[in-house]
Amino acid sequence: MTTIFEALRDDHETQRTLGDLLLKTEGESEGRKELFEKLSAQLAAHAAAEERYFYVPLMEQDLTQEHARHSISEHKELDDFIERLEAYDMSSSQWLVTARELIDRLTHHLDEEEREIFPVAGKALTDRQKSDLAGEYRADMERHLTSK
Repeated sequence: MTTIFEALRDDHETQRTLGDLLLKTEGESEGRKELFEKLSAQLAAHAAAEERYFYVPLMEQDLTQEHARHSISEHKELDDFIERLEAYDMSSSQWLVTARELIDRLTHHLDEEEREIFPVAGKALTDRQKSDLAGEYRADMERHLTSK
């Protein structure tokens, strides 16, 4: 039985890997374009699915409501970084500076979720919810990623 926490951690690892690889690219290369597109799609799908199948249930409980709101606001912040990167020339130094900021914020967000929110959410959700939400989350992720 997979839990929502395992499903989210799997995608967090994908995001960390894509971010690390992206920062190793140079100029307006095909590799940079491809990795940026993959990371952008991954972040958008993850935020949508995570908000719906993790944070909405957590918003319904006093114990986890503030954590959920905080993380959703961080999703918006990450989305703003993506929009800024889309506006810059990929070969500019500003693009790389902003990409580093994005990856730093992303890493902070993922670490915070795993260290601070998952333990509290584990107390708030039932075992059945943890399992059911994992399946719903993964199906929604797949739907978002294949509809791009």
